[in-house]
Amino acid sequence: MKANIKYTALILGLLFAASCQQLDYPDRLVLTDGVPSVDFVRYGDRDVMITQAAMAEVVCLVGDNLTSVHDIYFNDQKAVLNPSYITAKTLLVQIPKNMPVVQDDQIHLITRDSSVVLYDFKVLPPAPQVDGISSEWANPGETVTITGSYLFAPITVLFPGADPVEVATATGNAFDMVVPEGAQPGKIKVTTDSGTAQSTFLYKDSRGMLFDFDGATGLDNHGWNGHSSKDDDGTGVNGRYFQFGDGNAVLDGSWEESNFSFVYWPGSWNEPENYNDGTQMWPRLCDIVDFTNWQNMALKFEMCIPASNPWSNTPMQIVFAGVDLVSFGATTTDIYGNACAGQNNTYMNGDAAPRVFYQPWEATGSYDTGGKWVTVTLPLTDFTKNWTGAPATAEVKASTFASVWFFICNGGVEYPDASCTPIIKIDNIRAVPIK
Repeated sequence: MKANIKYTALILGLLFAASCQQLDYPDRLVLTDGVPSVDFVRYGDRDVMITQAAMAEVVCLVGDNLTSVHDIYFNDQKAVLNPSYITAKTLLVQIPKNMPVVQDDQIHLITRDSSVVLYDFKVLPPAPQVDGISSEWANPGETVTITGSYLFAPITVLFPGADPVEVATATGNAFDMVVPEGAQPGKIKVTTDSGTAQSTFLYKDSRGMLFDFDGATGLDNHGWNGHSSKDDDGTGVNGRYFQFGDGNAVLDGSWEESNFSFVYWPGSWNEPENYNDGTQMWPRLCDIVDFTNWQNMALKFEMCIPASNPWSNTPMQIVFAGVDLVSFGATTTDIYGNACAGQNNTYMNGDAAPRVFYQPWEATGSYDTGGKWVTVTLPLTDFTKNWTGAPATAEVKASTFASVWFFICNGGVEYPDASCTPIIKIDNIRAVPIK
């Protein structure tokens, strides 16, 4: 009796399961034979015919025998098929989010027996992003490289004050172009089929100018060795510039201020200290530029290194210091624990002044710009080291940015024995927002 009850329960259970399947999946997809055809594609949520769409967009293929589709690819990227969204006449599918390796601008419909039907359809990448330009101070007629993401031709570039420039070749991450005549300072716009992006940087950016070496804006050298900038010899990015090395001076990592140092200390160096006596100004850099949001700022400058005199060893230490380290009469302590007054270089080889080690030669062993001017961008949040290259312990705040020292010197960091005779030109030293 019990056996009959168990058997009956099993039969009822199977019948119930079968009936549930029929109720829950009345239109369960059954792959059909033959090949599919596509009449057109529309958006998944509105009845608008399209020939292209962005990544991750849901689209609807309209045609016939679409229940024969076993796999579907957009370019070379496979999409996920949901049987619940496929009928003989329509097929809803989300375009893959990944960039194609090979872009043939076609949908590949593959049947169970591996037959392939192609349909012309372009997948658009996300809207472009513009991150940088090889030289923010390039003049009209000069070739520059613009970098970013999703930079695919055809591209239209718009400089303020100039006619649009059409670009036919791009890698996705960069493209080259000639700066158009009439280009004026301001943000650059880049347009692709996917949309328009505006740069965060400014072409010919003069904001936050600290040193342009021409006297029109900003400051000039005011430090221990009194180095002067170079006259406008026609090789500058815009007029006068500062130069490290003369092509003969040997750079080997040692302390060599006469050829490889540029320093600015504010103040009159009198007691009491005076930053403006009415006839002469020696301002703190943080009086010229607002460093309140220094975490969202970068130090920028243009640099030029001829191929004949490359830079192949020794980091450029760029050091900011507050007036507590460089003001007249201020007392600090060197690395040996000795008390020392301000307006000297002992703070350089200590722990109290945060710095960055800039060494573009490190990856390849040698670096030059081929005689072209390029823009260097160093986020202020990267100024975290001390003389030895270890993390600096000093607190960084807006008042830290009162002075600056560019010094190409190894410091306490060990580097392979090497030497070079570089010529390193810099100009337009500025502190600007980057976020």
